Amino acid sequence: MKTTRTYAGIEEQYAHLESSNIVLIPVPYDGTSTWGKGADKGPEAFLDASENMELYDIETQTEVYKKGVYLADPILENESPEAMVDAVHRTTKAYIKKNKFVTLFGGEHSISIGSIRAFNECFEDLTVLHIDAHADLRPSYEGTACNHACAVYEANQTTNLVQVGIRSMDVIETSIMNPDKVFFAHQMAEDDYWSDKVLDQLGENVFITFDLDAFDPSILPATGTPEPGGLLWYETMAFLKEVFEERNVVGFDIVELCPNSNSKPSDFLAAKLYYKMLSYKFKNHSDE
Repeated sequence: MKTTRTYAGIEEQYAHLESSNIVLIPVPYDGTSTWGKGADKGPEAFLDASENMELYDIETQTEVYKKGVYLADPILENESPEAMVDAVHRTTKAYIKKNKFVTLFGGEHSISIGSIRAFNECFEDLTVLHIDAHADLRPSYEGTACNHACAVYEANQTTNLVQVGIRSMDVIETSIMNPDKVFFAHQMAEDDYWSDKVLDQLGENVFITFDLDAFDPSILPATGTPEPGGLLWYETMAFLKEVFEERNVVGFDIVELCPNSNSKPSDFLAAKLYYKMLSYKFKNHSDE
């Protein structure tokens, strides 16, 4: 009988920090979102869906949870956006230093400022693969640089930032982004080789920040700012599988699930996405 909550309801033998390869940090933060509120409820909805998900992955023929997944205490800092980013940075870095594969589930996209900062300090020549509907490159927004609209501005200055699925942005961001490393959704729709071109831009060490509004709202409507013309499931999985196979993915975060209590498919898609990414990461690792 379990005495504490575990990721996906897994047995406690696979959920201890010392023996787990993977750490999952929930960050239920929604302090700067500007339209659809509710990202702070995302981690709980994701965890609930995960507990009702089959844990055998058919594609990779693995049960990745047996690599060990430690569900960390949620980061609840909300005094200010800056304080939240600092808390995410410190906590993420501490788990990286324990030689864990660190993952985070938000919360709104501003949490990624802290997670990217931590990974950039711990891994050389980091590439940030930013999968999103929005460019998120504003230097500041509504009085703070720690805003969801600024999620990858710092990464653009300090890492090799590659952006995929972009289909909404402010004109100021056109002068900030690197056009050779931005893959716009309307161009991807007409290019059968877009994923190969993205891979060509990635360095060896890759951190993935995945905003769920990258998906088309027809398959994931429960997000703060849904945009038409997004990614579909199998093309996204094929792309992610290739990234994990050909590069060293050092960690990832998933953000911007705004759950709808009357509709569960978005929660389950987010749960499945997280588990698929783990399955791709560890599919060639023998069980310990």
